[in-house]
Amino acid sequence: MTDTILKLWPELMWIKDEDLREKIAKTWQLALQKSVLTADDLQKIPFTLLAGPDLKVSFMAHKRCVVHVAKEAGEKMNEFFKDELPVNMDVLIAGAILADVGKLLEYEIKDGKSVQGMYGKYLRHPFSGVSLAEQCGVPAEVCHIIAAHAGEGDMVKRTVEAYIVHHADFMTFEPFRERLK
Repeated sequence: MTDTILKLWPELMWIKDEDLREKIAKTWQLALQKSVLTADDLQKIPFTLLAGPDLKVSFMAHKRCVVHVAKEAGEKMNEFFKDELPVNMDVLIAGAILADVGKLLEYEIKDGKSVQGMYGKYLRHPFSGVSLAEQCGVPAEVCHIIAAHAGEGDMVKRTVEAYIVHHADFMTFEPFRERLK
């Protein structure tokens, strides 16, 4: 794991399975290698292109918030529901960290602003994210979270972990979109 990736994602250390942690870090490294964006860009660009030009929340602020919200939700579900609805915390955290990794291929910078590039017009980030993750050996249960976290996931049966990430993502997105209308 590189220092750049660990600086972007200190939450990687929450993943107890060392092999899984390395695969998640490797996926982010691959995405950065293939992207026109840098790690520094991720701290500056808005987390979505859908909420309008006035959005000041960075990609990484949103992404890290989603991971924290998902982790807390998973812990509370394990506490209250125990074996009735168990949440695999490593899978949950890994999926939350990777949910938007495909945006690194979807976005481009034009005239100092982030925009959807040609690649993103053909393949939204859930698809490119799964592709990146599979290239790095990420297991299917984590790839499922990437694939199912956005609207595309409404067409499949989500796992418990995928539901948590989906809702953590949308509860930290929809209020911004509504506020900026």
